[in-house]
Amino acid sequence: MAKHWSAPLVVNLLLGIPGVVPFWLLWYLAANGPLAAAGWTTREPTENDGMALWLVIVIPVVMLYGLIWWLANQPLRRRTTLDAPTYWLLSLTAPLLPTAALFLNS
Repeated sequence: MAKHWSAPLVVNLLLGIPGVVPFWLLWYLAANGPLAAAGWTTREPTENDGMALWLVIVIPVVMLYGLIWWLANQPLRRRTTLDAPTYWLLSLTAPLLPTAALFLNS
């Protein structure tokens, strides 16, 4: 029997479109926080409000996106013939593709 990977791929690619927002928020938080402290990035010069405000914004947005992603993938996982590691690898990487496309296009 053929392994059906197209439905999980399409669903997770579509989830990746609104996922651009939480992925960017996570990157911004990391780039201005621990990565800048380690010297790997430079802080945004106008970012002087502190990180507490960002955490108040980032945590709800990321949690909401994660919940929507989980609720979409749980029933889809039961209906597909892909084995679990392959399915979850596909489901974790496919939403990153729209963000990667925007990053590479800029």
